[in-house]
Amino acid sequence: MSYEAIAIVMSGGMLVMLLTGQRIFAAIGFVSAAAALGLYGTGAIELPFNAAFKLFNWYPMLTLPLFVYMGYILSESGIADDLYGMFHVWFGNLRGGLAIGTIGLMVVISAMNGLSVAGMAIGATIALPEMLRRNYDKVMITGVVQAGSSLGILVPPSVVLVLYGMIARQPVGRLWLAGVVPGLMMAGLFIIYIVIRCKLQPHLAPIVSKEELDMPFTEKLKLLKAGIIPFLIFFFMTGLFIMGVTSLVESSAVGATAATIAAIAKGTLTRKVIEESIRKTLGISCMFMWIILAALCFGAVFDGLGAVKALESLFITRWELTPWQVLIMMQLSYIVMGMFLDDTAMLVIVAPLYVPFIVSLGFNPIWYGILYTITCQIAYMTPPFGYNLFLMRAMAPPEITLKDIYTSIVPFVLVMIFALLLIIIFPQIALWLPDLVYNRG
Repeated sequence: MSYEAIAIVMSGGMLVMLLTGQRIFAAIGFVSAAAALGLYGTGAIELPFNAAFKLFNWYPMLTLPLFVYMGYILSESGIADDLYGMFHVWFGNLRGGLAIGTIGLMVVISAMNGLSVAGMAIGATIALPEMLRRNYDKVMITGVVQAGSSLGILVPPSVVLVLYGMIARQPVGRLWLAGVVPGLMMAGLFIIYIVIRCKLQPHLAPIVSKEELDMPFTEKLKLLKAGIIPFLIFFFMTGLFIMGVTSLVESSAVGATAATIAAIAKGTLTRKVIEESIRKTLGISCMFMWIILAALCFGAVFDGLGAVKALESLFITRWELTPWQVLIMMQLSYIVMGMFLDDTAMLVIVAPLYVPFIVSLGFNPIWYGILYTITCQIAYMTPPFGYNLFLMRAMAPPEITLKDIYTSIVPFVLVMIFALLLIIIFPQIALWLPDLVYNRG
């Protein structure tokens, strides 16, 4: 059997196992182990051993449990609820103000957690019922929550970019900084769309009644305290890192410590909050550790096969595609896979193959990591089996149907495609900030 055929069988076998409902790390690990034993014999036992030590020696992995813990502490202690209350009062007198405030909430939650599911959970349980109660159009606001929550895998500290950095062997600090401007740009585009649509169709977003917002200005200023805590945490966590005061791992420890102190100051750091946050953190962290371990083994087998050279020969030599045509094909493949798989599964399947190929074509792997992440966001929201669609269906109030969910994402997907095209045409949107920070010396 040729190396190309072995690579196809490995990828196909893993995809089949994932579609049968197997856990991601088990499917990847089984295919990797079977292929390694078949190709290299008993010497293949060195692969998982070396992968484990490579994982344990990769210090940025220490950031993963710390950032996840920080997000859960802020969520479980009620700080996120207070934050939405602030947005409600300050944006409630604008047409579509609560929808705009929800996007702002999602950006802050993304900067505190790094997981899209956290933003989805908070948006569906706090923001969505509140806007429905005020007669906002259910289709529009369902799209707002889904689009806003997708920012969690782009805005630092993105857990997906940590995983990409590990598999693609790229510095996580650069990846996080590369996600800042695109993430804020996309949030800004969402807000512009909401403002324009609510201006053209005022019935979609009624203004909050004056009675609800009738409070002294001093009371409104007090509500701003809800936004000060997340801002300070984000500043100490990310600002100190950008200024070079702390390292990547140190900034994650600063964020986790600051979140704990904030919960203590608020008086909500109970035993139940601590236990729940630690339990969820342990579950998420262990899951990603197993996935990365399996992905490293899978990548080692692929490297040994020379699959990257085979792919390059197929696309460039036989099909005579240009580098940009190859890039477009790769992005389209993410859209297709995203209809059936989540971002982690997609990344593990294609990163060992795509990233070295991207580098050989002359593209920047940091820039490509942002393209991958945005395309994942689009794929999450693409029917018929987009990951976010079913997540929203599970969390949304009963009056929101699956048809509403499918219809709601169309304009936001178009906005995201526009943002993706901007970053493809102007790579410095993603690369300006990491180049500025890392090249200042």
